[in-house]
Amino acid sequence: MINLIPIEEKKEIRKDFYYRFLVVSFGMLSFLIFISLIAILPAYFMSLERDISMNKKLEMEKNEVMPEIDQQAQSAIKELDARLSLLEKATQNKYVFSERVVSEVLAQKVPGIKINRISYVNDPLDGRKVNINGIAQNREQLLLFRQALEDDSLFKNVDLPISNFVKDSNIEFNLNLISV
Repeated sequence: MINLIPIEEKKEIRKDFYYRFLVVSFGMLSFLIFISLIAILPAYFMSLERDISMNKKLEMEKNEVMPEIDQQAQSAIKELDARLSLLEKATQNKYVFSERVVSEVLAQKVPGIKINRISYVNDPLDGRKVNINGIAQNREQLLLFRQALEDDSLFKNVDLPISNFVKDSNIEFNLNLISV
């Protein structure tokens, strides 16, 4: 059979088919969206009504007078909370000064010094004492470390016993400080 439809007309028919297909597809998609919205609306209105009723019930319970026993419990809870917050504030600032002392000692440390132990004692009679144990490469490094600590205004007394200078290198030292 001979094809009597010209090529131009075939292209036009194919183009019309795709336009009709797109229109029908969008129509079906919009119909499905419309049906799904109608199906969801009852659940939406029910949840909205439930939310409104819960808010009303909450407001009614807030306005209700609390029994005497519950009021006493509430006041006891508030008083206990105030005491606990006071204790928490006291424990938060417990180590502030000792942290400052340790960080200052570490800041004054010279390169030839290795610190093994830092102990801190807050004695009410003698004051705040810091004991530093470590190893120095040589006497000069140990003297430089001692002078750096003496120059620091945080420490009022630096005690480095002469027995620490017996060895010439790898000196194990014990340094005592009294801080302000």
